[in-house]
Amino acid sequence: MFRRCFGLIPALAWLAATGCISLNGAVPAPPPAPWGPVPSERQLRWHAMEFYGFLHFTVNTFTDKEWGYGDENPAVFNPTDFDADQIVRTARQAGMAGLILTAKHHDGFCLWPSRYTEHSVKNSPWRGGRGDVVREISDACRRHGLRFGVYLSPWDRNHKDYGRPEYLTYYRNQLRELLTGYGELFTVWFDGANGGDGWYGGAREHRRIDNRTYYDWPNTWRIVRELQPWACLFSDAGPDFRWIGNERGYAGDPCWATLDLTRPDRYPGGSSAGLENGERPGTAWVPAECDVSIRPGWFYHPAEDTQVKTPAQLLDIYYASVGRGCCLNLNLPPDRRGRIHENDLASLREFRRLLDATFATNLAADAVLEARAVRPTPARYGPQHLLDGDRATYWATPDEVLTPELIVRLPRATTFNVVDLREHLPLGQRIEAFALDRGQKGAWVEFARGTSIGNRRLVRLPQKLTTERVRLRITRAAASPALAEFGLYAEP
Repeated sequence: MFRRCFGLIPALAWLAATGCISLNGAVPAPPPAPWGPVPSERQLRWHAMEFYGFLHFTVNTFTDKEWGYGDENPAVFNPTDFDADQIVRTARQAGMAGLILTAKHHDGFCLWPSRYTEHSVKNSPWRGGRGDVVREISDACRRHGLRFGVYLSPWDRNHKDYGRPEYLTYYRNQLRELLTGYGELFTVWFDGANGGDGWYGGAREHRRIDNRTYYDWPNTWRIVRELQPWACLFSDAGPDFRWIGNERGYAGDPCWATLDLTRPDRYPGGSSAGLENGERPGTAWVPAECDVSIRPGWFYHPAEDTQVKTPAQLLDIYYASVGRGCCLNLNLPPDRRGRIHENDLASLREFRRLLDATFATNLAADAVLEARAVRPTPARYGPQHLLDGDRATYWATPDEVLTPELIVRLPRATTFNVVDLREHLPLGQRIEAFALDRGQKGAWVEFARGTSIGNRRLVRLPQKLTTERVRLRITRAAASPALAEFGLYAEP
């Protein structure tokens, strides 16, 4: 077959390069067996994004509120200089991989001309009632190479049927509009704010629901799976990625990518217990998103123009979110013009400059790597893969070796203060603890230790170190480690 399709010699060389066969007669080692829950391909795509943004924009932007009551006149929504390209370009320049738009917040006002309600942009003066914010942002995302996602609030303080069975039909009709009208979505974001005071078609009353059962989440999620199979679903409990349990942007330490979904309090709007750290080993791969706003509030408020998070604060959040294996979802609220405010822009630009200056060069790129244990077939599992920039390749040890060591011999004395580690996620989160040492006067001196690694672990040191040797020790693992990347970096 190979002679006919490829030619015998090229085919054998290709199979040898991939580790499928050995030309010297040795039997290649199989890959390590996955351990515990593992991510789907859909989740792996989400993990690779690492940093994306939220856009909170609706009638609240013009009424100076965080949560609209639902009785707002659509006429209040009237941005004076809406510019989707400026918004999306800001996100791209900040290094974001995508944007999530609040297509409908709790006030029920729709940023697209929904067929199922009059409480939308079609009854606002903006664009003469012919505007569609969802369309303009989604199109701009594709022009600028960002992925697009939507937030559709389950709670609706405007709709007359909220709290009754009829509302579920309305909600799913709107969900289908968003899933079929705006191209591929990378996420559909559901939150846990459900029920309370509202206008409810003029009733002005307090309505409570049982958020465990009211939305019939399995069937609501099934609509997304059918119409947007690559969209990851967010809520407190997933099913694809979870809330981190706070709105500060900080993950717990450790932060495991797994949860126990058999717990009765695991549902959208359920208990936040365990979300900051995850649960190990867990029953499902449900990694965490760290959501936080660049301002104190989620919507734009003029009084907060001087309270934008500084570049240093954003860096701290980055290391405590992306650097603990999560994705960072940073909110950028458009102002009343329909643009990202200049103060937000200035902070984002400096934040990006600092990140780029830090991670532009892997100071370990020319190092010699010595692993005390390597799985048979070193070409496939050797430590050289830690420096190839490819998450699909990895250093792996024999099944019985759970606490290996890796020595990084640098070509010269090197100064750094950030260590970057990644596990090979398709095999699960296997490493439970590690330590880092530096060579000093012929001995090893420990300078850091940690627990979970997962998608990415950034060890940020309080001061810079200079050394010619670094040692990584895996001190505890549930299964033989499979490490995909190693890096040393220096903040400017």
